Amino acid sequence: MDPTDGGVPARWSAPGQYGKAVFPPGRAGEGERIDLGALAYDDVTIARLRELGAGPGWSCLDVGAGTGSVARRLLGELGATRVLAVDRDTRFLAAHPQPGLDVLEADLTAPGFDPGRFHLVHARFVLMHLPARQRLMARLAELLVPGGVLVLSDAVDPTSDTAPPSPYAQTVQAMWQGLQDTIGTDVSWTPRYPQLLHGLGLGAVAAEIHVPPLVPGSPISRFWAGTWDRAREAMTATGLVDDADIDAAIRYLDSPDCAALSPGMITAWGRRPG
Repeated sequence: MDPTDGGVPARWSAPGQYGKAVFPPGRAGEGERIDLGALAYDDVTIARLRELGAGPGWSCLDVGAGTGSVARRLLGELGATRVLAVDRDTRFLAAHPQPGLDVLEADLTAPGFDPGRFHLVHARFVLMHLPARQRLMARLAELLVPGGVLVLSDAVDPTSDTAPPSPYAQTVQAMWQGLQDTIGTDVSWTPRYPQLLHGLGLGAVAAEIHVPPLVPGSPISRFWAGTWDRAREAMTATGLVDDADIDAAIRYLDSPDCAALSPGMITAWGRRPG
């Protein structure tokens, strides 16, 4: 195991990237899929950022900003002075300009990535899709001003290994396996976030988990349905499910008989001393 890669085996490799091998931003409806995830998680994210002090006078960096929902709320709702939203593809950000919101098309994994210093550095559902995760976590911590806070959120799945067999459970497992095989996604290490942040020398480290309820027609149910449909090729390639299993799982999400636990979001944070 390579400890600098967040516990990823040294032999690990995946041929593709998020946004290329799966979930290309140019595919019709991709922005809407991302926004469904935002509807499920943004209120929790903004409440945590508010509690950590984000507001007037703060310069904020939002990495992997997607459609920009968090970045815009940092400005409009929390009153941050400046927000820099970074993504490898900024088409969704460019479609919704806002005063005070700066947009940078850049790749966190590029050797020269250094957009400045910030009171807040935030990345949600980013590191889980990237190799060398612990090195990237350290890179983000280096972008903090003294006293600044690093806030990282990623998926956590407390149920896949223990859920009773069903098309839903098999589909969730196939999703994680298919994304790992295709682009290297790994959520098995995300519960270690607090220890990893502490190991970077950050203080006041803490974490929380939010699991949105699976209710028919809810944003999170619609998000998973769209995600599985778009990742169908990678999921069926695992051999864990076929198209009929995925279709059954999608129907289950919209059924009054749905009684399952969704994968959730772990958020961890820590402050740079000073």
